[in-house]
Amino acid sequence: MTIMGRYTPHPDQLPLNWSDNEAIEVIVEQRLAERFEAESFLWRFRLVLIETVMMGLLVLIAGLFLKQPTMMVARASLIVAASCLATGLLLLSLSAGTAKLITRLRRRKRK
Repeated sequence: MTIMGRYTPHPDQLPLNWSDNEAIEVIVEQRLAERFEAESFLWRFRLVLIETVMMGLLVLIAGLFLKQPTMMVARASLIVAASCLATGLLLLSLSAGTAKLITRLRRRKRK
């Protein structure tokens, strides 16, 4: 509704006070940072899985292309994939732990 050029919200609408714009921006940035941090773990995990599959297939295809014994190639590709997955998960957990530690240290510094 417009009364004499001024907008008045509907009575059922949530009243928003935009006078404290900086505080609202800080709240929005904090929520976005938390959301992106949670999503970043999932994206990193997906990348680790993709890398694992690619490395296992690379060893498998290269071994078969070079006409090596099939069981030896299959075993080698499984070993490579397993070690790639283990190191990827180790790095992923270390980076997630470090991110949480840094977040806690920043919160302590603010207080």
